[in-house]
Amino acid sequence: MRLSEISYSGRQPVDAYGPGFFRVGGAVHYGPLLLLPAGVSAWSGLETLEPILQAASEIDVLLVGMGAEFAFLPAGIRNRLEAAGMGIDAMTTPAACRCFNVLLAEERRVSAALLPV
Repeated sequence: MRLSEISYSGRQPVDAYGPGFFRVGGAVHYGPLLLLPAGVSAWSGLETLEPILQAASEIDVLLVGMGAEFAFLPAGIRNRLEAAGMGIDAMTTPAACRCFNVLLAEERRVSAALLPV
């Protein structure tokens, strides 16, 4: 078996997540989190789209982690994000973390908006 080390091109992968927290690039963050091209930052949740919309020109795919259970992204929020030119994919937060790491390793222009589990 051949193992290859994964390179994330300067951005930080999601190392772990748990009840109310995320570990990204070795640093622990509590509460909702944004993983944008400019870096990792706390997020107020679905009501706060401005930081995402400001970075829209650098994002092809936005993964939205909706928490431990799947929930649809409200239509008004989805419409605003899609109007900015991003592909939006809502899923559970664990799935969003895994998908983010895969797409990041593939050097895709991916970002994530994560609600904690």
